[in-house]
Amino acid sequence: MNLKELLNKEQYEAVVTTEGPLLILAGAGSGKTRVLTYRIAHLINDLKVYPSQILAITFTNKAAGEMRERVKALVGDEADRMWVSTFHSSCVRILRREIDKLGYEKNFSIYDTSDQKTLIKQCMKELNINEKDIEDKEIIKKISRQKDNLISPEQFKTDNEKNYRMNKIADVYLLYQKKLKSNNALDFDDLIYKTVELFRKNPDVLEFYRRKFEYILVDEYQDTNKSQYEFSRILAESHKNICVVGDDDQCIYEFRGADIRNILDFEKDYPEAKVVKLEQNYRSVGNILDAANSVISNNTDRKSKVLRTDSEAGEKVKVYRAFSDIDEGNFVANQIKRMVEEGYSNSDFAVLYRTNAQSRIFEECFVRQSIPYKLVGGLGFYDRKEIKDILAYLRLIVNFHDDISLLRIINVPKRSIGNSTIDKMQEFANSIDDCLYNVILDIENVPGIARRSITSISKFAELINSLKAKKDMMSVSELLQAILDETGYVEELKNSNEIEYQSRSENIEQLISAAVEFENSSEDKSAEAFLETVALVAAVDSMDEKSGNVVLMTFHSAKGLEFPVVFMVGMENGLFPSSLAFNNDKEMEESRRLCYVGITRARKKLFMTSAEVRRVYGRTVGYEESEFLNEIPKELKEHLNGIGKSYNSYSGGQIESKRVTYNMNNEYNNTNSIKKTNYNNSIIVADLIKNDDVKSEVKNEVKSEVKKLTNSEATIGRKIKHAKFGIGTIISINKDGRDIKLTIAFDNMGIKTFLLGLAPLELL
Repeated sequence: MNLKELLNKEQYEAVVTTEGPLLILAGAGSGKTRVLTYRIAHLINDLKVYPSQILAITFTNKAAGEMRERVKALVGDEADRMWVSTFHSSCVRILRREIDKLGYEKNFSIYDTSDQKTLIKQCMKELNINEKDIEDKEIIKKISRQKDNLISPEQFKTDNEKNYRMNKIADVYLLYQKKLKSNNALDFDDLIYKTVELFRKNPDVLEFYRRKFEYILVDEYQDTNKSQYEFSRILAESHKNICVVGDDDQCIYEFRGADIRNILDFEKDYPEAKVVKLEQNYRSVGNILDAANSVISNNTDRKSKVLRTDSEAGEKVKVYRAFSDIDEGNFVANQIKRMVEEGYSNSDFAVLYRTNAQSRIFEECFVRQSIPYKLVGGLGFYDRKEIKDILAYLRLIVNFHDDISLLRIINVPKRSIGNSTIDKMQEFANSIDDCLYNVILDIENVPGIARRSITSISKFAELINSLKAKKDMMSVSELLQAILDETGYVEELKNSNEIEYQSRSENIEQLISAAVEFENSSEDKSAEAFLETVALVAAVDSMDEKSGNVVLMTFHSAKGLEFPVVFMVGMENGLFPSSLAFNNDKEMEESRRLCYVGITRARKKLFMTSAEVRRVYGRTVGYEESEFLNEIPKELKEHLNGIGKSYNSYSGGQIESKRVTYNMNNEYNNTNSIKKTNYNNSIIVADLIKNDDVKSEVKNEVKSEVKKLTNSEATIGRKIKHAKFGIGTIISINKDGRDIKLTIAFDNMGIKTFLLGLAPLELL
């Protein structure tokens, strides 16, 4: 390979710098995967490094698979001997070999969020913690954060002795970890947490893996949390041949524990580190790239870099201000229909939004206009009840200690084993400190169990033992089929007369197909390996980019993807960025990074839309256009509709509307003023459509929206001007007697509170 011909100057420098710590700051679309794959190929082909000495870590199975295939194309089958995987997959692989040193059996189960919630609820019940006082989701989040930060239950308990609430959560954490171990199970956070614990407690194991992995590469380093950071650091501590690739401008997972300081402080951790910036963008046209640079330049906590491109300027960013969220949905649907007629494919489009709840309007509009779409981030295949039921059988067959799986399927299909019987078995298991399955095997000696229940439980034990005996004689797909046949699961579905019977049966067939695909593509074809694959799958991993569907997804889910045409919807203050961001610089900067990620997903065309009014939690609200839209220079934007125009799917195009004010006396007053004036604290502004050609249902829809509006123009996210303090943004609204109390974050004067009826405020 002639690397100088294949790579640009900065890419080449990153590839050939192989010894010592290296930070590659890779801007969006700058070819970082290309750099990583050529770097690995250079190590193997040119420097004769054994592939097994290379550890390459990514954040998704999809990215790992892509990197593995690209390396294989460069070095051949040698690529199969190196580790290219996610943090979690790498740690599972280590723990399967070494976890017995921490007192676990090697056939441990991996609990998903549903299993985790079930076990947490058990702990809360045993500790007499009322969910009205502390919700299970709060406890799960707190425990997850402790594991991300490598804080043990004991340390968390000690640190919170004087805090009643945190002390209660610490008690749950202690009991939860004890129950996980008795179930021979790990949750998702444990996979890295326990691997770091393994390394710290077993120097000989750590030394083995340090010698094994002489070269370590970490992708998406800006998204690492403390446990991931420590896993990488401790492995590279002796040789320091660690190459991290990332973009601080794309750090968008701080709410999950990602620490942007890991990438910003890399040179503090490794003073001898070399830094290479990849600023040449190969994805987006010039105007889209310039818009992204303009937005992200407003962040202060970042490393300086400016993306550049040799491609044409392309079309300007298209901005559309809809009347309502329904109008916004219709606009997006019509634009897609028009561009498909011009030669685009449905899979060329992505609609990105801040929260999953926003998808509903677009789904309804797409169904109405027969636009095929795929929703990413909804209920995943492996989260469906029938799939979780069958997998619970498989997990119990693999690991008899897995009480959570046993409890899920002991009476599925129905076997006349009631909750009272199950409670008695659990109490007995707790009293002798044993797993439920061993109790079931000795059910005759459990006090208080009726003879009829004993018969049913004994038959269940025989069923599981029979399936267990077949585990090593059958492939995974055959074993799954045996589970279906011997449990009568599908037969019960059929007899239930459920409307969803057909789709649920088809899902089960898909599970069998997934097992066959696993057998055809995996070196380790065991049931344990199949369960690992299932446990580690992510929503975007299963997304087929050539499916012929428009993609609906959140900005967070879109990271790492790209599309010819992107619609960024809901671009309003109070929604994106959220109202909380106006009072928190750190949160505002992360929101801006998320906006930057959204913009840089687009290759050719970018639409940014907002709505005058939308339904949020059952009420109609009005938000101003997003601050992020205002940060894009005028010369880079094209406004698709002017003031007082709305896009309507029924009439097939733009229709004229007239801006009016509507007061508490139900009087309509014409006004040509773009600036809104708060006359008496009871003015509502709306676009009332005056076009007679519009169908009546559209008129009624608009009129109903007017009636639902609040009695003031003051809404969260609105920009205002104060006679003394200047321009600010409304961040909260509360009733105060007959008046309204506004909390406003001013651009230069901080946060202040006013009574709306008394303050000299002007809405911009």
